[in-house]
Amino acid sequence: MRHKDSDGVPGGAAQPPADLNLLRTFLAVYRSGSFTAGAGLLGLSQPTVTTQIRALERQTGRELFERLPRGVAPTTVAHDLAARVAGPLDALAAAAGHELAPHERTAPVHLAGPAELLCTRVLPALAPLTAEGVRLRVSPGLTEPLLDELRAGRHDLVIATFRPRGRALTAVPLTDEEFVLVAAPVWAERVRERLAVEGPAALHPVPLVTYAEDLPIARRYWRHVFGTRLSSPAAVTVPDLRGVLAAVVAGAGFSVLPRYLCQSELASGALVPLHEPEDPPINTGYLVQRPGRPDNPHVTRVRDVLIEAGRSW
Repeated sequence: MRHKDSDGVPGGAAQPPADLNLLRTFLAVYRSGSFTAGAGLLGLSQPTVTTQIRALERQTGRELFERLPRGVAPTTVAHDLAARVAGPLDALAAAAGHELAPHERTAPVHLAGPAELLCTRVLPALAPLTAEGVRLRVSPGLTEPLLDELRAGRHDLVIATFRPRGRALTAVPLTDEEFVLVAAPVWAERVRERLAVEGPAALHPVPLVTYAEDLPIARRYWRHVFGTRLSSPAAVTVPDLRGVLAAVVAGAGFSVLPRYLCQSELASGALVPLHEPEDPPINTGYLVQRPGRPDNPHVTRVRDVLIEAGRSW
């Protein structure tokens, strides 16, 4: 990362104290919800406030506010920054100085990625770091918008489902996901043998459960394994693969899921693999960050732990 301190808070070892005027302006905008209202609180012009916020964002290398048609919305970085500076700034306003305690000076690591992978693999791997003083701010989401937010400085690390193009971001392989075609035993008993004989047409009567209307995972499986297009519409869509898993286990139909997500259900028999090709579809996940050495050492610590953990996923 090329920002000087992940949250722009004074006292970090990698930068001199931030301009208190910029922090006061930031807090006024944060509390009032717009540049115009913040300017009114401070007795400044709106262009001056806009310039100061942009200066603070340049200084920190982070986007603090999302500009909306009416007002602004704080980013997760802004929420954390406000939580850290509000008390000291209010104390200064009351003519009683307040210096940040040493344990408050290390900024959190902002990490984002697919919700399912974050909850089932990433957070358990990172849990021991909290005892070492590492602070985490975790955001789930889809790869494209998360990479845009990474470029804008909202995140330190993003787990992406594909390697980003260009040189604006650096990426290293993190883990491989194998996809498996699964259903509950009640459906598997009806179609598994037919599938081996008839091919994917045997699944036409079975409801398809997926996380999006355009069926990205299932369509890829059909192309890769069966060499044909998937023509079945979704019977159930759930925008979280954990919800898809729960619906399929309950008998709602069939789906294509990452093996890591349904490993225990396959082992227990709650799910049955309908087809086990010699060459199943594999998707590589990448750990992505902006180029350069991050000033927050905890970013590197989180990165190293994830890369090590990914070798066993």
